Amino acid sequence: MDKTIAAVSTGMTASGIIIVRMSGDLAVEIAAGVFRAGRRGKDLRKVKSHTIHHGFIHDGTRDLDEVLVTVMRAPHTYTGEDTVEINCHGGVLVASKVLSLLFERGAVPAEPGEFTKRAFLNGRMDLARAEAVADLISAKNEFALRSSVSQLKGAVSEKVKSLREQILDRIAYIEAALDDPEHYDLTGYSETLLTELSPVMSELNELIRHADDGAVLRQGIRTVISGRPNAGKSSLLNILAGYERAIVTEIAGTTRDVLTEEILLRGISLILMDTAGIRKTGDRIEQIGVDRAKEAMRDADLVLYMADAAEGLTAEDLEVLSGLSGKRVILLLNKQDLLSRAMDTDSPEFIREKNKLVAFPDVRVLPISTVTRQGLPELEETISGMFLMGELGFNEEIVITSLRQKELLKEALSSLQLACEAAESGVPEDLLNIDLLNAYGALGRILGEEVDDDVIDRVFEKFCMGK
Repeated sequence: MDKTIAAVSTGMTASGIIIVRMSGDLAVEIAAGVFRAGRRGKDLRKVKSHTIHHGFIHDGTRDLDEVLVTVMRAPHTYTGEDTVEINCHGGVLVASKVLSLLFERGAVPAEPGEFTKRAFLNGRMDLARAEAVADLISAKNEFALRSSVSQLKGAVSEKVKSLREQILDRIAYIEAALDDPEHYDLTGYSETLLTELSPVMSELNELIRHADDGAVLRQGIRTVISGRPNAGKSSLLNILAGYERAIVTEIAGTTRDVLTEEILLRGISLILMDTAGIRKTGDRIEQIGVDRAKEAMRDADLVLYMADAAEGLTAEDLEVLSGLSGKRVILLLNKQDLLSRAMDTDSPEFIREKNKLVAFPDVRVLPISTVTRQGLPELEETISGMFLMGELGFNEEIVITSLRQKELLKEALSSLQLACEAAESGVPEDLLNIDLLNAYGALGRILGEEVDDDVIDRVFEKFCMGK
C-alpha cells in the first residue's frame, strides 16, 4: 500500500458539491502542490490534523476552482493513512480536472472499495464491518439501513468474538490438561464440553435461521399477487404502486405476463409481481401467463392471494392455496363493497369459518376492497408485522445478511456438531480440539482473520468507486 490513491467519493454528476478523496503517504504533499490558500503563507504540509482550509486548486498557471480542503493525518482517519478531501463545486469537468492534477503529481486511481479495503488492511475495521459499509451504501429500505448501521457499529463482530472466546476457552482447557494433567483433570470432560457448547450452537443456529430472511429483507421481498381472473389483482398493484401500472378492465384475462413494480412499504421493500389470473384456458398465450404465475408463486417470499368475496372461495382457489403449503400467504377477500352490510365481513374468524379455511390455519385472512380501500392499512400492518416485528423477530439487533458470513457460520456449527458427536463417542480430547479449532477458525474468517487475498478482493469489488 505504498501508493497514494485518489478518486471521486461522491456521485460524478452535476451537483452542488463533489468530493475528491486521497489517501496515502503522499496525500498531503500532493494536495499542497495544487492548492493555493485563500490566506497567503498557509502550507497544507504544516497545518494541524482534522482541519479545513479555504483556497483554490490551480494547475500552475491558473485557478481551476474555489475549494475547501480537509487534511486528516494518520492514524486517526478512515483508512488509517494520511487523507485529504477536496470539496469542489459540483461539476463533472471540474472534478475531472482536479483528479487529473492529482494523478500528474503522483497519485493513482483508486480501485472500487480501495479506501475501505485499506481501512481493513490497516486494522481500522474488521471484514464484517467492511461488508456493512457496502450494505449501508446500497440500502434501499429501513430494514437494510438499520441492519447495516448495527453491523457497522459492530453488532455482528461482537457476537462472533463472544462465540469465539467461548470456543477458545474449551480449546485452552484441553490443551492445558494435555500439557499439565496433574493440575487439570479431563475426567468426564466430554459431558462438560457438551453442556458448554450447547448455548454456543444454539446462538449459531439462531443466526443461521434468520440469515435467509435477512437477505430477503435487504434485497426486497418478492411478493406475488395471484388469484383467479378479475379478482382485483391489477387494481391492488396500481394502488400499492401509486399509479396506473397495470391495465384494469372488466374483461377476464387482461394480464397475460408478470408485471413487476418495486415499492417501499413501512420501511421494507416489496418487489410486487402482478400475474395472470389462474384458470383453465384453451388460449395458448393465456396459458403461458398462467404457467408463469404459478412459477412466480413457487419462487415468492410472500403470496397475496386474491379471491372474490361475493363468490366465496372456489374449488380452484382451494387447490391453489393447498399448493402453497409452507409459504407465507395472505388471503385477500376482495370486493367487500359488494357484500350486504348485514354480514359481519370485518371478522376474520367469520370469514375463516364461512370459507372453510380451517384446512389452512397458517393463511392470514383479510377482507379488503380495492374500490373503497377497506382493509389496505391492515394489509400493510400485516406484512410489516410478518417480516419486521412478528414471527421472524427482526426487531432484534443482529441479523446476518451476508452469504459469506452465513456459510462460515454453518461451517462453524458443523465443526461443533462433529466435536459433540466425537465427545459422545469417547474420542480422545486432543482429537476433539481439531474440530473446535476448525469452528474457531471459521468464525475468525467472518472477521477477516486468515482470509485469502481472493476472498478479500471479492468482498471489496462490489463497492462503489471512491469508498
